[in-house]
Amino acid sequence: MASAFMVPDCSSSSTAASRFIPLNKIRIRSVFQINYHPISAVRWGPKASLLNININTRRLFSSMALTVASNAETSAKVIDGKSVAKHIREEISTEISRMKEAIGVIPGLAVVLVGDRKDSATYVRNKKKACDDVGIKSYEIHLPEDYTEQEVLKYISEFNDDPSVHGILVQLPLPRHMNEENILSAVSIEKDVDGFHPLNIGRLAMRGREPMFVPCTPKGCIVLLHRYGVTIKGKRAVVIGRSNIVGMPAALLLQREDATVTIVHSRTKNPEEIVRQADIVISAAGQPNMVRGSWIKPGAVIIDVGINPVDDPESPRGYRLVGDVCYEEACQVASAITPVPGGVGPMTIAMLLSNTLSSAKRAHNFE
Repeated sequence: MASAFMVPDCSSSSTAASRFIPLNKIRIRSVFQINYHPISAVRWGPKASLLNININTRRLFSSMALTVASNAETSAKVIDGKSVAKHIREEISTEISRMKEAIGVIPGLAVVLVGDRKDSATYVRNKKKACDDVGIKSYEIHLPEDYTEQEVLKYISEFNDDPSVHGILVQLPLPRHMNEENILSAVSIEKDVDGFHPLNIGRLAMRGREPMFVPCTPKGCIVLLHRYGVTIKGKRAVVIGRSNIVGMPAALLLQREDATVTIVHSRTKNPEEIVRQADIVISAAGQPNMVRGSWIKPGAVIIDVGINPVDDPESPRGYRLVGDVCYEEACQVASAITPVPGGVGPMTIAMLLSNTLSSAKRAHNFE
């Protein structure tokens, strides 16, 4: 098993020439209710769809295309998360404008950042920019590393009580002296746009129950599968990684889609054999280039959540970003794959914006 976590020398292939296959013929209905209804047709209530993404999918499907790498070295379709996320943000922006004109309400997202981690500060900055781009009002609290847990909880309580705030996001990781469970549980379930509240996760795990929000990265993974017409029902799916943020909720979402799901983790024996049986692989292990081409079943669809820096003296930054999956090798075997970067990452922020909009609409009974 130890060999599974070695970092192989696997560089991303060069950008390939592309051709485009229009998707205007595709029609999908499932838990996601991805159909041709415009955003204004979304309804919230006891029978609401789990992940009814607020998008005019007719326009999206007619304009989106599958980018297919067509050079001699690659054969897999490229699942372009950046393009899909762009369309989603455009539709969210349109709906926010409609909401503002109709009832004078602007969705609000509050972000709590504790400490001075540069990566966390970058993530928060990107989220703020994304909010600005679509018209969501953002509130940011940046607290020192040595703040107490009680002081952080006080700010969360204030945001819980603020009617102009419809979503609250606590940037992880928190400093070691803080209890992450206590802080995340303090966020009102009605504003838990990250989907990490225990009640949201519990509802996600139970048949016949609907969470108010679904964690953004797993939600983005499933939306990508649907947008590219990938059948999930009845397929064998493997999730690599069992974190509370990605792996576990991704497995639960796949189960809701009627896939047969296996989770591979650091104690799994013979992970290669298990992954090789999968029609769909979602990898969120955080191990660069761990999944080799030999692990992949011919024709499988690969969603690579990993984003790992590896040394690259030729890069101006001294490093480059790679996924958990050896992209160069996987392209020879898989039928479709997300690139890193440009795959799952943009979808995570798009789903956060979507959850925030949904929260505001639900709070004001706006349809």
